Amino acid sequence: MLTRLTRDGSFKQHLQWSPDGKRLLFTRLFKGKMGLWTCDATGGDLKPLLATDPRTPHFDGHFSPDGKKIAFVLDVLHGTDGKLQINLCDADGTNSKVLIPNKAFEETPRWRPDGKRLAFVSTRHGNQEIYTADATGGDVQRLTNDNGADNNPAWSPDGARLAFASGRSGHFEIYTMKADGSDVRRLTRTTSVNSWPVWHPEGKRLVFCSRRTGNYDLWIMNTDGSKLRNLTDHEAQDTAPAWHPEGKRLAFVSDRDGGHDIYQLEVNE
Repeated sequence: MLTRLTRDGSFKQHLQWSPDGKRLLFTRLFKGKMGLWTCDATGGDLKPLLATDPRTPHFDGHFSPDGKKIAFVLDVLHGTDGKLQINLCDADGTNSKVLIPNKAFEETPRWRPDGKRLAFVSTRHGNQEIYTADATGGDVQRLTNDNGADNNPAWSPDGARLAFASGRSGHFEIYTMKADGSDVRRLTRTTSVNSWPVWHPEGKRLVFCSRRTGNYDLWIMNTDGSKLRNLTDHEAQDTAPAWHPEGKRLAFVSDRDGGHDIYQLEVNE
């Protein structure tokens, strides 16, 4: 069953459920300002997390596993150029501080399930690569090293592996690797774009976005790439998948009703 949660139509992206499953965190473009917003599980109580400022857009937030902190990308604008850094704030939006300072483009913070490290994407060595850091932003370790861009990291529920998207084959495909960057495995083989993988909470399946049918749909597969099927199969653009913590509902963003709204799909086994 498909349920529409929001109806304002404004641009949205980067969905994530709070660890208790009561709220959704997402990027929203509202009145020309890009910032982090939340809503409740029904799409109500829509409100900004932080005060928005056109000079410092912020986006792509991620709850820490205990639900007390949010890591997010802050874009400090200098003229027409932006300097992306990763900040950390309390779950209510207070006490924002720098976690990963700007060295190039620092993006896509994703907490490891134990909360002790986070993965992120940086261009500090020339193109998009995946790194990890400890919870204070220190002990930065580089996991990927390829001429193709590597991005969209997502931790497995046990923290042992990361799924990610990479252009190393000439097309963006979905891969997994161990938490130290070894044992890289390619899961998809297309001539299209595949991106934004997310692990099911039980750790045996992945959902990701793919344009293999001409528009973005959400696809599900086993973690070895088998049993692939299209979950949304719609002519609209369906993106930003986010599993509810209990694993039976998948939230995503779609323009199927004209704007960019959040929907929820019940996913049967």
